[in-house]
Amino acid sequence: MPSRRAPMNRTLAITEADRSLLRPCLRTLSRPTELISITDSVIHGDLFECVDYLPSQFVDLLIIDPPYNLTKTFNGTSFAKMSPADYIDWVDSWMPRLVRLLKPNASIYVCCDWQSSFAVYQVLTKYFVVKNRITWEREKGRGSKANWKNCSEDIWFAVVSNTYAFHPDRVMTKRRVLAPYRHKDGKPKDWTEGDEGNYRLTYPSNLWTDLTVPFWSMPENTDHPTQKPEKLIAKLLLASSDPGDFVFDPFLGSGTTAVVAKKLDRRYCGIEIEDEYCLYSEKRLQAANVGSSIQGFDGSVFWERNTLQFQAKHSATKAPAASSLDPIQEKFL
Repeated sequence: MPSRRAPMNRTLAITEADRSLLRPCLRTLSRPTELISITDSVIHGDLFECVDYLPSQFVDLLIIDPPYNLTKTFNGTSFAKMSPADYIDWVDSWMPRLVRLLKPNASIYVCCDWQSSFAVYQVLTKYFVVKNRITWEREKGRGSKANWKNCSEDIWFAVVSNTYAFHPDRVMTKRRVLAPYRHKDGKPKDWTEGDEGNYRLTYPSNLWTDLTVPFWSMPENTDHPTQKPEKLIAKLLLASSDPGDFVFDPFLGSGTTAVVAKKLDRRYCGIEIEDEYCLYSEKRLQAANVGSSIQGFDGSVFWERNTLQFQAKHSATKAPAASSLDPIQEKFL
C-alpha cells in the first residue's frame, strides 16, 4: 500500500483494487503480432524479448526515453552506470532493432542527459538522419559545491529520410512582452496588446525553458523517478505527427507518451518492463477518458510559466480551468 500522503499531494497511487482492475488491461508478447492487437495498448515485457514480435513499418513517431548512463533503481529494476564505450554498445544493442518498425517518413526523438548525449548521437548517426538537439531546462536538481548544478537535459531529433512531418505552427509559445516595440503609428509590432498584458506568439526553438518537471501537487505526477512532463511530450507529438498517426515508446515508464498520444488523438503502444509502472500507465490512460487537458497547453499554443490566469481568460479552449487547480499548481505551468 502507498504511504499516507499530505492532503495537497496529488501523486498517483495504485491500490490493490486498482491492481485487480488494471492488470488484465496489460498485454504480453510471446509470438509475432498484428498491428490491430497492439494498437492503444501497454505491453508488459522486456524490449529485447518483445521487439522482434512487433509488426514492420507501423510507427510514425518513435519516442525513446531510455535509462541514462547513471546508477538508478526503477522500482525493482536496477540500471548500473557503465563506461562511455559500454553505454554506446548498450544503446547500439537495441537501436537497430527498432529501425524495422519505422515507416519511411518516421521521426525519432531520444531523451538523454549530458553524460549520455554523446553516446545517443553516435548511435543515431549510424541509422538515421540527425536533424537537431533540443535542450530543455529542468528546474529540479541538487546543488553541488564541487560542480555546476545539472539543470538541463537533451532530446535528439532524427528522421528516417528527408521526407518527414514537421509542424512548427502547432507548437507556438505564447510569451509575455516585457519591452514592447511599436510601429510609427503606435500599433504593436509583432505582439498583441490586451487588458491583462502584452503577448507575442513565437516559433519553437531548440531551447525550452517553459517546462515544469512533474511534482507532488500536479495530477500527472507519479512515483517514477524520471517521469517526463506531459507538456514536453505534447510538443514532440504535435510537431512531428498528425491525428491518427502511430506513436511508439519502447521504454514507456509511467506512461506519459501513451497518455499524451491518447489526449491528442494519436494511436499508441508502449513497452515497459516494470509491472508497477504499467499499472501507472493504465490508470493515467483511464483518467484521460474523463479529462484530456495538458497543463500549460490550451489547444492552440503553449504558455510560458506563471501565466495561467491569462490562459484561463483568453483561451477559446480552456484546459484546464484555473478553478480546478490548487494555488501551487496554478503558479507553475
